[in-house]
Amino acid sequence: MRRFLKNETMQILLIALTTAIGAEIKVYPFHGDYFRMGLGASTFLFFLLFMRHLPYLKIGIITGIFSVCFQGTEWLTYSTPLSFTASLQNNVAAGVYYIVFALCMDRLRTTIHEYNPLRLGGLVSGIDLISNGAELFLRWLLLGVNVMDWNDWLLLLVLTVVRSYFVIGLYSSIVIGQMRVLHAEKEKRMEQMLHVGTGLYGETFYLKKSMGTIEAITEQSYILYSKLKEENLERYGQEALSIAQQIHEVKKDSQRILAGLSKLYDSEIVVDMSLAEMLGFVVKANQKYSRMFQKKIKFTTDLDADYRTADFIPLLTIVNNLVSNAVEAIQEHGSIGIRVYEDTAETVFVVSDTGCGIRESHRGIVFQPGFTTKYNESGVAAAGIGLSHVRDIVHSLDGEIAIGSSEEGSGTTFIVRLPTFKIRSASTAM
Repeated sequence: MRRFLKNETMQILLIALTTAIGAEIKVYPFHGDYFRMGLGASTFLFFLLFMRHLPYLKIGIITGIFSVCFQGTEWLTYSTPLSFTASLQNNVAAGVYYIVFALCMDRLRTTIHEYNPLRLGGLVSGIDLISNGAELFLRWLLLGVNVMDWNDWLLLLVLTVVRSYFVIGLYSSIVIGQMRVLHAEKEKRMEQMLHVGTGLYGETFYLKKSMGTIEAITEQSYILYSKLKEENLERYGQEALSIAQQIHEVKKDSQRILAGLSKLYDSEIVVDMSLAEMLGFVVKANQKYSRMFQKKIKFTTDLDADYRTADFIPLLTIVNNLVSNAVEAIQEHGSIGIRVYEDTAETVFVVSDTGCGIRESHRGIVFQPGFTTKYNESGVAAAGIGLSHVRDIVHSLDGEIAIGSSEEGSGTTFIVRLPTFKIRSASTAM
């Protein structure tokens, strides 16, 4: 069925058939039954707007043929004696309407998306009026009927305008709905990309840091081997050398992993992002995070400085982890505030919460590697990014992080200061 609907000829036949059936739902706006207006024209316009990949003139010709066949068959049903010539003469003008309409619309086919609804409605109304005029003129030539007076033309103009703007309004509403869906999907993909990007950045940062440690251990192991050899402790020296060789293999494996992660991480960095957009993603992600713990947390942002930055991944990693830590520090309900402002040559990020706070005895060690107060039911420490790594990322941007205020039971405030020139994109003009 799907392959059937993707076939161009089948699509055109479907348009023609639907339009011809719609034309049977009709009204006669003028005296006599020589001219009628049905839903066929509205249906035809609706299809042309949404199926711009199809050849308009071909659609118009085939739809015109279908229309003549449908209306001619209906005419024969109520006419005696039967005359196919008379049927064609009475109904061919209705088919010409669709051909003229498609021919005129073909001039707009590639630029329809460029017009606002008001202007597009006016253009379509003009095309509809021209097509109706062509139909009436042909009826006058073939049947000798009156082409209407000025009052009838005015009524026809009103009807074409109402019909055209109704279809254009419906079309615009559907397009806007589609754009909203696409925007939501794009935002969802962006969130996923940022989640992957921050994860890759964190892992890459940790691994880079570990590479220095691995290098130092390798060097120390080899020095130990040399000293043991000098002391004629050959057996222990060989063990030390074996350790150095194994660590060297670990280093090579780590280098390969780092190269792969760096490549993936670099592929994610494709655009700059404003600080406002960055905070928006942080708040949205942590609203979901708080709901996962069934916590009622109010998030507020105060943005006194905004500009675009190419370093949004490390900034996201910093701010998002401070905010997620704040979410975990709040018991059942509370609030988290994020403020960004510029202080001379620095951009300051302030994250404050109404959580459990930090003990006085812990304030001096919260940034030390391995420090955590989060354990699961089995007593295993949390494996997430710690404040020591947040501090290291801040330092990699030549910044500083400090605890602004924290009292046990009354919440915590972290202050991150980063040099503006370091993180602000050179092309920013906000």
